[in-house]
Amino acid sequence: MGKTEGVKGWYLQHQHVKSTPPTILLQPGSLLPLLHWAQRMFASQTEGELKVTQILKEKFPRATAIKVTDISGGCGAMYEIKIESEEFKEKRTVQQHQMVNQALKEEIKGMHGLRIFTSVPKH
Repeated sequence: MGKTEGVKGWYLQHQHVKSTPPTILLQPGSLLPLLHWAQRMFASQTEGELKVTQILKEKFPRATAIKVTDISGGCGAMYEIKIESEEFKEKRTVQQHQMVNQALKEEIKGMHGLRIFTSVPKH
């Protein structure tokens, strides 16, 4: 058997066997609801990811790439943000991250964590 994860009622158990794709077994009594899992598997972005992405697009209009990923399993408690923008040019990494934190200051109040990766486009 492998690791298990989930919330309320169902859990997913991943089995890894030599050179075969992972098998997912659904068993009652776990941590990740089946419907939520299926929604995240097929959805392009969560509501929270879309909201954070929109704010970053507004605050960083020269961004050439913005990727926001909910890494809390879809509940919106923790995000990973990757943003590439000319606005970061000639700024230290800490200053770039402060700019992102400032742009999201209201949203951050409801989060437990945030991973930020910033870069300047290479021409």
